[in-house]
Amino acid sequence: MSRHLPWRLDDRPDAPFPPAESALRDPDGLLALGGDLSPVRLLNAYAGGIFPWFSQGQPLLWWSPDPRMVFRTEGVHLSSRFRRSLRASSWVLRADTRFREVIEACAASPRPGQDGTWITRDMIEAYVALHALGFAHSIEVLDGDRLVGGIYGVAIGRMFFGESMFSAASGGSKVALAGLAHRLSSWGWPLIDAQVENDHLLRMGAEHWPRERFLGVVREQVQAAAPPGGWTERFGDVSAASLA
Repeated sequence: MSRHLPWRLDDRPDAPFPPAESALRDPDGLLALGGDLSPVRLLNAYAGGIFPWFSQGQPLLWWSPDPRMVFRTEGVHLSSRFRRSLRASSWVLRADTRFREVIEACAASPRPGQDGTWITRDMIEAYVALHALGFAHSIEVLDGDRLVGGIYGVAIGRMFFGESMFSAASGGSKVALAGLAHRLSSWGWPLIDAQVENDHLLRMGAEHWPRERFLGVVREQVQAAAPPGGWTERFGDVSAASLA
């Protein structure tokens, strides 16, 4: 018999999630509710292809949609016109130098058709805690000392789960995503999870993957050994012009 209500999570942070394959069809991907945003629970969720997404005043909701929006790390597309504009850019990309600023900028960025933000204060503090533990990372796009764009997400093994990005100057988020993909591809990481469909992401090369295919890659990549060292040093300085 099919299940018509989302699973209610146990209060224990390390309690297992139900299989992502058991998520509801309507609304697409809703799997569970409740629990908390502790590091243990968040890492268990991502490793199972699940992510939290809820608005202020809602219960904590957990999702695994089908199909899943993903980027192959070698498949992020920048238009020819945008690439030409980057050739003269002085912007520089770095990693994990201003994580809190990036996530707070993402929370403050208006989204078309969206009233308010799903990146609540509790969400910000949860991901800042994951960052302190070495699992959440940010890419900063800098014009001198000014933060003009960025992206943040969660890395487990050799899998990157994108959460949100922002632009404070035209093209800032595109450059952040392209720079992240460029570095991950060079490290041998195959995929960036982009979660749910978005026209902007589709134009940049995002693909619809059946959930089963996505979960197969996730289960393999989260078990892969991540190279040692912090992201700031490994990522280094990347010029936006080099992405052209």
